[in-house]
Amino acid sequence: MAITYRTSERLIALTAFAVGALVCLPIVSILYQAFVAPTDLWEHLVDTVLWNYLSNSASLVLGVALGVLLLGVPAAAMVALFDFPARRALSLALLLPLACPAYILAFTYTGVLDVAGPFAGWLPQAWLSQVRSLPGAVVMLSLVLYPYVYLLARASFLSQSTATMEVGRTLGLSPTASLFRLAIPMARPAIIAGLLLALMETLADYGTVEFFGVPSFTTGIMRAYYGMGDAAAAAQLATTLLAFVALLVLLERYSRRKIRYYSAADASASEQRVRLSGGWAVLAAALCAMPPLFGFFLPAGFMLYWSVTDALGQWADLLPMAINSLVLAGVAALSIVFGSTAMGYAQRVIDAPWVRAASLVAGLGYALPGTIIAIGVLIPLAAVDRTLFIWVRDLTGQNIGLLFTGTLAAIVLAYGARFTAVSLGAITSGLSRIKPSLDEAATLAGLRPFQIMRRIHVPLMRASVLTATLIVFVDVLKELPATLILRPFDFNTLAVRAYELASDERLIDAAPASLAIVLVGLIPVIYLNRSVTEEKH
Repeated sequence: MAITYRTSERLIALTAFAVGALVCLPIVSILYQAFVAPTDLWEHLVDTVLWNYLSNSASLVLGVALGVLLLGVPAAAMVALFDFPARRALSLALLLPLACPAYILAFTYTGVLDVAGPFAGWLPQAWLSQVRSLPGAVVMLSLVLYPYVYLLARASFLSQSTATMEVGRTLGLSPTASLFRLAIPMARPAIIAGLLLALMETLADYGTVEFFGVPSFTTGIMRAYYGMGDAAAAAQLATTLLAFVALLVLLERYSRRKIRYYSAADASASEQRVRLSGGWAVLAAALCAMPPLFGFFLPAGFMLYWSVTDALGQWADLLPMAINSLVLAGVAALSIVFGSTAMGYAQRVIDAPWVRAASLVAGLGYALPGTIIAIGVLIPLAAVDRTLFIWVRDLTGQNIGLLFTGTLAAIVLAYGARFTAVSLGAITSGLSRIKPSLDEAATLAGLRPFQIMRRIHVPLMRASVLTATLIVFVDVLKELPATLILRPFDFNTLAVRAYELASDERLIDAAPASLAIVLVGLIPVIYLNRSVTEEKH
């Protein structure tokens, strides 16, 4: 049945185009600066630090890839395919490190393992001095990013047909052999997807590598832009990092170009979990307990202890920063979810190539580090401000100052470019579960597209909208580099406050701000565990 909405379609199309242009803005700005704007600094960077950035970034990627696979895949297999004591509690605990940004973990473990810390007399001095290093950064990032692999791999294991493990038995394979030879290979697409997300986050990280003194692309971009005052050189470094990210995506797609995976949808692995007992049960529980112990419970425990003892006086100073953080995250989350809903609905009602292209472009934002997004937003806004300033001054003699640069609008714009992909994925998933026949019935009843969306689609996909809002809210709350670059003068958030205190080596004083971020981050993690993977018990 052909449905035509002229005015409404134009409004929907305009909104979808605006969202796509929003995400495109930093990319276009960075590419223009990299290839058009003149700079003499690039050759100096190539001769001195570029290869160091490349080698360190590659080492981070390889190290974190190994770490998240070793932590995430065995744990996902254990909780999905085997039954042992505390399995259900551990399945949730394994997700908790998602609430803890890597830079906060870095601050906490540096304070714990400091030469004056609580373990100074227990551990070798050489170990304590090696915490702030590239291997230390790999460990911190692995501990907080493995849940990406764990979550997707667990969902894949749970959706596998019961015949998978039964085939292993008929072939004479033990449960362990069936796991490695059948279950894990079938879960490869989900594992690779989770790994790709973790590696993108690794390349986007700034707080951890900067605090640990590891020269990488993100620290180099900040140094070129602020330390050397050269936007073109920063853009050229950002373009090189973009190529790095694109290479990861292309390698992932190339690796599975001729491979197809199928599984039955009428049975799940949870119906026939292998019950473990004795030493095997203890080993499985220990295997699943170690990642959340070191990735969440130990650092959260130390943060809580410091927050109620040595840093108790810091709580009073946090109130204005907490208000700033919550208001900024709330405004950004609502704006981004609204734009994502409009774009998702445009895909549903307008079958046009440019709508699909806008959606594809919007999906690129999450692959871009916050430093690239921030500089890509700052460059055009600064140019607009400069043009307006000169025009108004010449016309009226008045000094209007900066209208866009260094404002909350600039930060929200950067957050939109960075996190629209996250929100759009949840919204699109919710819309796809609504039958098109409901749209047709509503149209016959005389409802217009916006009425259909407000009265039918939004109530039916309330859970998806809430999921998108929560995830974006916490992502904004944790975002550090974009906020550092774009925040207005004397405007601090919890993330910025924790970073500033840690940079001044006031690690214990940074505990309350860090703990506040972690506690707020627990909300979507617990909700995600309940809504994303529904297990049969």
